[in-house]
Amino acid sequence: MTDPTGDADVPAASDAWTEDFRAAVVDLLGALAYGELMAFSQLAADAESAPSPRDKAEVARLAVTEFLHYEQIVARLEELGTDPQAAIAPFVEAVDAFHERTAPNDWLEGLVKAYVGDGIAQDFYREISAYVDADTRALVESVIADMGRDEYVVRAVRDAISDDPRIGGRLALWGRRLVGEALTQAQRVGVERDALASLLVGAPGRPGADLAELGRMFARLTDEHTRRMARLGLAS
Repeated sequence: MTDPTGDADVPAASDAWTEDFRAAVVDLLGALAYGELMAFSQLAADAESAPSPRDKAEVARLAVTEFLHYEQIVARLEELGTDPQAAIAPFVEAVDAFHERTAPNDWLEGLVKAYVGDGIAQDFYREISAYVDADTRALVESVIADMGRDEYVVRAVRDAISDDPRIGGRLALWGRRLVGEALTQAQRVGVERDALASLLVGAPGRPGADLAELGRMFARLTDEHTRRMARLGLAS
């Protein structure tokens, strides 16, 4: 992949930013902000159905972390002189549709969704962040960092399967459904917004990915999904 800005840090207010590039950065942050906000909402709901006070506390902690990430992105959008809600608005329909289609039936499905479904979306934003300025890229990397979520979810799901192996088949089917829905959402977000799409395919004076690289990108998303499922003890 080609880094469009090189190693140099590009100030938020730099005149070197074209209007198209600025719009693309705003789109990336707007999409990620709403994704983090909805992840918070989903995890907060999952905490309510957790089977023990300890699990409630663990999931609630994850939810709080997601909300703090949302606030970090909002602060960056404000630094760019952008109304965060205006930046978020174009992505509400697509993200809401994903969550409506993938509403978990129980606590375990909620955990798998947080790890597998949201993980694919975050991988997609990480891929796109390779084409933005260093400050934005660092923020994206910070926001989508593990922060202890993976370890807890893997342990909880594996323990549940150990207690009742039949759960594994159901959760594996759920994980397969999530990957299809998440990839569809990623493609929709990436294609429907011209500015965001331009980060991937490039623009005059700003190289992007060719078709082969785009294919490799989605292959990497799928490979990472397979690794996540394996960590959970589920067949992909």
